[in-house]
Amino acid sequence: MFCALSEAKGIIIKMNVGIIVYSQTGNTLSVAQRLEHDIRAKGHEVSLSKVEPVQNTSPSSAPIELKSSPDISLYDVIIFASPVQAFSLSPAMKFYLSQVSSLTGKKVCCFVTQQLKKAWLGGNHAVRQIKSACQKKGADIKVSGIVNWSSDMREQQINDVVSRLSSFCYKGNENE
Repeated sequence: MFCALSEAKGIIIKMNVGIIVYSQTGNTLSVAQRLEHDIRAKGHEVSLSKVEPVQNTSPSSAPIELKSSPDISLYDVIIFASPVQAFSLSPAMKFYLSQVSSLTGKKVCCFVTQQLKKAWLGGNHAVRQIKSACQKKGADIKVSGIVNWSSDMREQQINDVVSRLSSFCYKGNENE
């Protein structure tokens, strides 16, 4: 359970938080684990679940089959995390999101990792793809982030993504 304290009323609100991650090389997973650790360090619990395809395929390959498809119905707050592949959202995460049940009433945010240094080289497009998939399922993503893996600013970007997403989960504030 994830606890948030309402400063105005002193009420503790408990929410389940799930980080749903697809990571082919481990980069996206490493950021997700830091996010998980940050939330736990604040005294809360969070579940990290992997989207796992039966076979890692390139973006132009055969249809995707998943051997691991996390159940999002357990969570009030969901963080989707994926790498960028071929300037787009990874096919495994795209397929997973197409299979997700309704996100209505869920607080949702996301981040992507990419090898290229500039967000406009796939990162922005991948985030828009996640947002679009989530909107079709009834959620509106208010907080997102991009980590450019080859950037000299990578560590700062990771810290920023972890800080913003864990703050969103803690506050549960849909208006940020």
